[in-house]
Parts: sequence; structure tokens; C-alpha cells
Amino acid sequence: MMIAVATLAVIVAIVLALARAALGPSVFDRLQAANTIGTSAMLLLALFGFLNGRPEFLDLALTYGLLNVIGVIAVLKFFRQGDLGTASEDLQ
Repeated sequence: MMIAVATLAVIVAIVLALARAALGPSVFDRLQAANTIGTSAMLLLALFGFLNGRPEFLDLALTYGLLNVIGVIAVLKFFRQGDLGTASEDLQ
């Protein structure tokens, strides 16, 4: 019963983050909402694995969390600098 309540709470958090992503006044608010959705999806994967008795889903959730962090850092760098990297003059 407690797992079902936790799953429902995570789904409500995802819905609220989706609303924030759609109505956010700035790009950074929308990015924070996307990061929250990724974290909530990671929690849902872990809960799903716990409910089914399959601990492999925890590995998938951790991998998804790491990819989420790397993706957010890349998007923030893109918005700050305008590109993800430039070719050096030595390689051309």
C-alpha cells in the first residue's frame, strides 16, 4: 500500500513539473522542470523494480540519473556560451 502511495506522489510531482515546464517564465525554469521530471522518472523506475522484485531496474535508474545530469550540464553550457564546443585552430 505504501509503495502505491509513493508511486502516486511521484506521478503527481511529474504532472506539476510538466505544468512548470509549460508555463515557466524563463528557459532556466523549464530546464529545472525537465531535470525534476528526469529525477522523478528515476524514482519511478526504482519503485517499479522494487514492486516486481527485480533489482536490475535500480541499475537502470542510476544510469538514467547520470545521463540526466550530463544532459542538463550540456544544455546549460549551450545556453551560456551559444555552442557546445568549437574546433581548435590546430586541427583545421
